[in-house]
Amino acid sequence: MRSVDELTAAELLDGLPSRVHEVYAPFVRDIPDHPAFVEGGRSWSYRQFSEAVDAVAKDLSDLGIRPGDRVMIASENSVALGAMLFAASKLAAWGIAVNPRLSAREIDLIGTHSGARRVLFNSALSKEAADHASRVGAKIDAVGPFGGIGIGPLNADAQAEPVEKDGARQVAGLLYTSGTTGAPKGVMLSHRNLLFTARTSGILRQSGPADRIYGVLPMSHIVGYSILLIATLMHGGTLYVVAKADPAALAHAIAEEGITSLFGVPATYQRLLEHKAVKGIQRLERGKLRIMAVAGAPLDLDLKKRIEDEFGIPLLNNYGITECSPGLSGVRSEHPVSDESVGPFLPGIEHRIVDRQGKNVATGEVGELRVRGPNVMLGYYRAPDLTAAAIDDQGWFNTGDLARVNGEGHLYIAGRTKELIIRSGFNVYPAEVEAVLNAHDQVVQSAVVGRPIDGNEEVVAFVQLLPGASVNAEELKSYTAQQLTSYKRPTELILLDALPSASTGKILKHKLREMAIERAAGKVSDAAAAG
Repeated sequence: MRSVDELTAAELLDGLPSRVHEVYAPFVRDIPDHPAFVEGGRSWSYRQFSEAVDAVAKDLSDLGIRPGDRVMIASENSVALGAMLFAASKLAAWGIAVNPRLSAREIDLIGTHSGARRVLFNSALSKEAADHASRVGAKIDAVGPFGGIGIGPLNADAQAEPVEKDGARQVAGLLYTSGTTGAPKGVMLSHRNLLFTARTSGILRQSGPADRIYGVLPMSHIVGYSILLIATLMHGGTLYVVAKADPAALAHAIAEEGITSLFGVPATYQRLLEHKAVKGIQRLERGKLRIMAVAGAPLDLDLKKRIEDEFGIPLLNNYGITECSPGLSGVRSEHPVSDESVGPFLPGIEHRIVDRQGKNVATGEVGELRVRGPNVMLGYYRAPDLTAAAIDDQGWFNTGDLARVNGEGHLYIAGRTKELIIRSGFNVYPAEVEAVLNAHDQVVQSAVVGRPIDGNEEVVAFVQLLPGASVNAEELKSYTAQQLTSYKRPTELILLDALPSASTGKILKHKLREMAIERAAGKVSDAAAAG
């Protein structure tokens, strides 16, 4: 297999299937008995999975799902969820996978905004899904070979969207993301968006039938959907399906189950090392693991070094965004790095780093990252103004991330544009302050936000410590003072048992920002009362 950097965008696009459900057809033909999935000790061959998708598609059609409809599935990672997403593609419907751990308000908001024809709940797999199903009066039945599925009522008012023959224009998946803002947006990803990323990802990692990929990142999020589900089946691998993260189970799977590729967020790897420490394990076994990849949040260099020392292979940092299906850049396994680079851009991805006036900055300078390529979304569903603000008339997508590119073409993420803290006229990048805090040997993770105060901003740090840690907030503030100039140092440092996070492990900074503001308001009220 040629390396990904030897290929052009045109070559990566050439010969792509028209629809995502077509990716596994060559393996159904050539290696029908090869396992496509392993779930709970059971293997599903490519032939069995293909038959399951066909059966699910028939049942969904009988349930009133038409071409152009949106079908929403609330499920943890499962073969059933994968089959339903591919069945939606087979029916020319739009698949919407959502995490059943969302609140009733969030589930209903997505269902209403999307105009879903039906909502399905994988009640057999989780109490949360079963509770949602009960709340809406869903009928529990089988869909294809999968039992325990809550079938929500038919939305007779749902309007089918036009179906496009061209896979570059037809929506395959509608992924709802709040980013870190809290306001959900429906990202319309085409078949070509997802297939381009899946092919690029597989070639980047030299994936093939011998690979067994650990599938813990949720299919309701873009990495689980595109990089794990679609890319694994596009390259003939086996997806080891995991419904909920468990570091002990992960360590066992790596050591005993032949896992070759692990994709995680930084918390995935942090929890592995915590498991080792708590259980007194001398060394975690590497087994057949050959690829460790990470994305979704800033990677602490101390964590990177510790996990690399543990397994003896590089931890490859990647960068992507839901609106870009998600892949934009990645460290190559043949050229590992020791710093916080998220690697060179992937083939076919054009980029610009611009200042506030939209002008290109010099090499190495920080600016806002804009990208263009076959992976960029069609837009936000039912939100033309948001789409126009995100993608200009030349096709450039504004990532909202601050970044720089060095002379070798490596990308470095400085933080979110909206997260930039301007303190006394100086720019403070939260990622830099977080990196200092995360390097402390008693810190699990940290998050830094800005808090408005009298026409200025102050730096507020939230820190999660290791169990049994002895360090206190004032000692951590003193620690940062030794390594950061005065305007970058936290004004307030708050210790929490756990930082609020999404199911992917991404820290929810909008919640921390609200908490920081509420704390300041409380202190003002206390001071007023005391006066």
